[in-house]
Order: sequence, then structure tokens, then C-alpha cells
Amino acid sequence: MNQPFAELLPGSAGGGRLRVWLKSSAYTKRLLLGEAGDPWVSAANYLAYFSQAHGLLKPDVAVLEVGEFYDAWTARHGGLAGQMGNRRRASTALRKLLEPQAPRAVLAEVVEAVLAHLRGQTPLVLAVPSPRHWLNHANRMSGRSDIAAEGDDIEDAAMYLADLIRAVSVFPVSGLLLEEAPDDVSFGPADLARYQSVVNVVRHYRWSVALRLPAEVTLPVDALADFDAVISPVMQQAGSAAVGRDISAAFARGDSVPPLGERQFHFAQLEAGLRPESVLEALSRLRGG
Repeated sequence: MNQPFAELLPGSAGGGRLRVWLKSSAYTKRLLLGEAGDPWVSAANYLAYFSQAHGLLKPDVAVLEVGEFYDAWTARHGGLAGQMGNRRRASTALRKLLEPQAPRAVLAEVVEAVLAHLRGQTPLVLAVPSPRHWLNHANRMSGRSDIAAEGDDIEDAAMYLADLIRAVSVFPVSGLLLEEAPDDVSFGPADLARYQSVVNVVRHYRWSVALRLPAEVTLPVDALADFDAVISPVMQQAGSAAVGRDISAAFARGDSVPPLGERQFHFAQLEAGLRPESVLEALSRLRGG
């Protein structure tokens, strides 16, 4: 049985032991595999990489980067541009990216292998670009940078993502992290409302759900009611949701960070070029060691 990560958030009935949430794939891939290393060749390859990375950092949350998996799969299989034909709907590129069964089968193998390795000791969260973010990213992958996504396109993208989640729903995953593009300053509540099909399917499987906002964006509390956690460098409160204070920039510089407030935890995305000694020292400080 999966434990939704919401039960580990600060202020939760589960005890709130989650203090530091890391996204470390850029750092650990470079450290363990080198500049051109690709852990996604097979489930066995990924597990070998993941087990080393997990043992190195001992994170409170294990994160599986689904967007990175699809980028790597697409690069190894000829790219996305040749699959587009003459179709010009903004949502077509994401559908072409996510609908094939072969990468879904590999993703399921990876999820199963990682969960077996974790043995329920650490919650596993699937990190994915949000429907809006992934829609734009897929179009850039297909060679279209002039796309103007409309509301219906984003709702279609959300349905494609919801369908992908169903493909791994048999596994005891703890939750989903939706990530907006860091520089998407035009993102707002109307876009978030179009993600409802994703939220619905996540709740159906009793997973938790978190949202990582663009760097300079704040949203009204009532727009965030469906989320267990909201990650942001600028928001301090998010209603009933816990707040992940995004300290990635301060972490990279080695700066001190303010103490956590009520219902808050630290969130850091580790840059590829960080020194291992500095990373371990910073993590020790954040964990109170």
C-alpha cells in the first residue's frame, strides 16, 4: 500500500518528517554517469544509477523524472518532428509524445524496480512537466516554437497526462509533482483550472499532488485548494497546502536560509556542477545535523 506524501508533510497527522525535498537528477547524473550519461536505456540501467544516487543523498522524497525519461526516449528513437505529419493542433505534439505503448512499458518497469528498491522506506513521487509546460515543450521538440496554446489545448494536454498516469496506477506511487516552466510569468489561475482531469485521476488513485510554480508567480490561495503542497521561492503560505520554500539558488551559492515556518519544508534543485562536499555540508545544515 502506498503512503501518500501528504502524510509526511509538516503539520500533517502523519508526523511531518519531510524536511528537505530534493530534485537532484542533473547533479547525480553528472557525478555518477558523466556529462553524456543516460540512465534511461533500460530499467536495469536506471536502477543501478538510482540506487547509487539515493544512497549518496538519502533524500526524504525519491523523485522519478518522467519528463526526462520521455526526452531521452524520444532522442534515442528519432525525435518527434518526423511523427507530426501535417497536423497543426497545438496538442498534437504532446499526444504523439505520450501515446506510444513502448515507452509506457519501460516507464512501468522503471517504477516497479525503483519501488522494489525503496521497500516502502521513502515515498516515490513522479515529477512531470505540467500540462501547459509539457504542451509547449513537446511543440519545441517537434520543431515548432511559434505555438500559441489555447485553453482547449491545455485541457487536452491534461487528459493526455491523466492517461499516462493510469498506465502506472497499479504501482504504490506516493504522489505526483506538476512543474511549471520556471520562466512562465504569464501562468495564472485560469491555466491551473484546466488541469482538473489530472487532479481527478491522481485523487482517484489516492496519490498526493504537489505543484511547483514559476519563479516569480504567486497565486491566490483558493486556486491552490486541490494541492497538498505548493513549491515556490516567493510564496510563504498556500492555505491548507504545505509550502516548499524553493531555496535552489541559495543552496547553489552556499548561502544560509531562514528557518522554516509552520507548514513549510525546504525544496532544492541541485545544479549539475555543484561540489559533492558542498552539497553534503549544505544538506547536513538543512537537516539539522
